[in-house]
Amino acid sequence: MTMGLRIFVLAIAILTGHPLWGQQTSGAASSSLHALFAAAWDYEMKENPTFASVLGDRRFNDRWPDMSLPAISKRHQHHRKLLGELDFIDRTSLSDADRLNAALFERLYQERIEEYPFQWHLLPFNQMEGIQVVHQLVESLRFETERDYTDWIRRLRTLGTYIDQHIVLMQEGMKVGMMHPRVILERVRDQIDVQLVAEPTESPFYQPFTSIPDEIDETTKHRLQTAAELAIRDQVVPGYRRFRDFFVNHYLPAARESVGASDLPGGLELYAVRARHYTTTELTPRQIHELGKREVERIKNEMHAVIKEIGFEGTFPEFLEYLRTDPRFYFQDPDELLKEYRDASKRIDPELVKLFSKLPRAPYGVKPIPPEISPDNTTAYYSRPAADGSRAGTYFVNLYRPEVRPKYEIEALTAHEAVPGHHLQIALAMELGELPNFRRFTGHTAFVEGWALYAESLGPELGLYRDPYSRFGQLTYEMWRAVRLVVDTGMHVFGWSRHEAIDYFRTHAAKTEHDIINEIDRYIAWPGQALAYKIGELKIKELRSRASSELGEKFDIRAFHAAVLEQGAIPLNLLEKNIEAYIASEKATP
Repeated sequence: MTMGLRIFVLAIAILTGHPLWGQQTSGAASSSLHALFAAAWDYEMKENPTFASVLGDRRFNDRWPDMSLPAISKRHQHHRKLLGELDFIDRTSLSDADRLNAALFERLYQERIEEYPFQWHLLPFNQMEGIQVVHQLVESLRFETERDYTDWIRRLRTLGTYIDQHIVLMQEGMKVGMMHPRVILERVRDQIDVQLVAEPTESPFYQPFTSIPDEIDETTKHRLQTAAELAIRDQVVPGYRRFRDFFVNHYLPAARESVGASDLPGGLELYAVRARHYTTTELTPRQIHELGKREVERIKNEMHAVIKEIGFEGTFPEFLEYLRTDPRFYFQDPDELLKEYRDASKRIDPELVKLFSKLPRAPYGVKPIPPEISPDNTTAYYSRPAADGSRAGTYFVNLYRPEVRPKYEIEALTAHEAVPGHHLQIALAMELGELPNFRRFTGHTAFVEGWALYAESLGPELGLYRDPYSRFGQLTYEMWRAVRLVVDTGMHVFGWSRHEAIDYFRTHAAKTEHDIINEIDRYIAWPGQALAYKIGELKIKELRSRASSELGEKFDIRAFHAAVLEQGAIPLNLLEKNIEAYIASEKATP
């Protein structure tokens, strides 16, 4: 049975259509719907040209997004217009698959419209992303032809305008009280300083011009390099000087000391909206907070069992301190740490066929996080491959201070960020050519991060966690995500201080002090995002348990994983309906 048929119950249950202009034929309705999808996606690429570049769409490689307030308002009105156009399509005439597509399209733009009044766009950067590190885009670009270089030079020449637009957003944020806390903004100052180079060739924006392909003749190379140097000298560096002057002299002094979203205008309502969007559930912050506490206690009991197996006779805090401080658990050399990350990936790759009937065609690699952002960044992150196959996926790992990066967490982290976590799921979704682009290249965080956390739990089936310290590392990572539910809601809703959040984290997880502080500051900068992981993972585990129980000997883990993944990153309620239909289909099969 095809997945389109499997989701029939889902489609009927939650999707309805109300045509405004009479009955449409199935073909006409489907054509209108997919024309709307295509137009909306093309608009998205044009309005967000840096995202287009990341995907490998090179049409807009010579420009930045328009971040002016009128342009942001215009995009909001366009989103409302798209929903109006969707209402003209007779959904009763659509196939089951297209009703689902229509419902997900509607949900995507409804969420954007719902968040707009809270003016999150007035917080255009934080310590992990933003205008101060926008040079990192070069990692996603191809520099092969003269056009590739001239496009980048055009971007350099207009970067000053892009920076000035950010300053206007910051000014408006100051007026209405939409600002990150001081503790977050203090981390940004050094990142800005990286851009204030004495010589243009020292700029990170100049990096592509240091290795121009031999296919481009010497005269052209020299012309491109000269043009880049002029653009950096005349536009890029002056733009960042303006940015730094405003940031240091006006913006940073006005920053708030409190860390919770509750202190932003409409902050409690904003957080509730973001919690719903990130988890794709109706759980309240209070419910999420209490769920987190229960998970913390459950995982702590499992940790105690591992500690007993190891034979450690001290207390739980003493064991955590032992893990944080004993040199045996750490590399001193960043190259050794990088090698271990790569070796872990190689150990997992050949085992995947045991659990998955379909693997992505796109490869992935393991690279260090750029040094200019590594001190303020997370332990690792994943970057998707280009849609056109020109760039592999990348598992970026943090080599800053290897002496605080535990060996025992490497396997769990690799399972999350690479395979069978983010790379496997995201690359497979990108290869679902029958789905519209907005479903292939975007997705719901609860599914994406929930899947990656669930992937960590597959380690034993992939030959990982063979020693108790590595098993404890996996539990540490699960505990980390449970702690997130408590500290994120604690800070943003229940008035916890940053110090209280750090203490709670330190008490329950073996993460190092450096990582804990970076993590807490991440949750401060991204209210609600950290809720998605545990909520999604618990749902996928629940569905696996249900499928295994109901199907008994008919349960096939490869088929279950295919059913979870084959519709892309969908909301959790739709995933549940989808798996219910999968179970019914398997039961009906002789």
